[in-house]
Amino acid sequence: MKTPPNRSQQLRSLFLGGILPVIAFTLIEEYMGTLAGLIAGMILGLGEILWEWKTQGKVEPMTWAANSMILILGGISLITQEGVWFKLQPAILELGTAGFLWGSVVAKKPFLLLLFQKQGGLPAHISERPDAAPLIQALSNALRGLTLRLGLFFAGHGVLAVWASFYWSTAAWAVLKGVGFTVSLVVYLVIEGLVLRQKIKHLRVGPLQ
Repeated sequence: MKTPPNRSQQLRSLFLGGILPVIAFTLIEEYMGTLAGLIAGMILGLGEILWEWKTQGKVEPMTWAANSMILILGGISLITQEGVWFKLQPAILELGTAGFLWGSVVAKKPFLLLLFQKQGGLPAHISERPDAAPLIQALSNALRGLTLRLGLFFAGHGVLAVWASFYWSTAAWAVLKGVGFTVSLVVYLVIEGLVLRQKIKHLRVGPLQ
């Protein structure tokens, strides 16, 4: 019987989706050439999709997006004999994410605000209090702003990834795609969280118990 994905599995898909194919491509390309690296990366990309489907009964959207891009661009790289197409996968994914986040703001449906509301928002015993209105408004504004700035983060990182695809070594590109992206995103979100906490602390709202 297949088990439904839990939150940790979803986070794993977000941060690690497409990492194994990149590692395989980097190591094998170094010692056996671009062609062997591309084939190995594409096989592992397909393997990630099949493994997630077998163990979870479904494939997370991030896994689909990352590995489908690997397969498509890997195929183009095989046809053109240019490994750069495979390397452009993270850049395209990040720039697409930036466009999606900005589009949600333009449509007046900021993605992070909708996600917060979908998760239930503030508990009823807090949101129904008359003095909680400033807090609710502040959170709404903050999540709207965060959606916009997170789009800027992905756009900036995507442009850097394009540059790395063409001008950096394969090893440096792989570090940017894997550890570099994850660490920079975590640091950025921690800073955003600290700033949001300071803003909320200055609101004149009673104890929220």
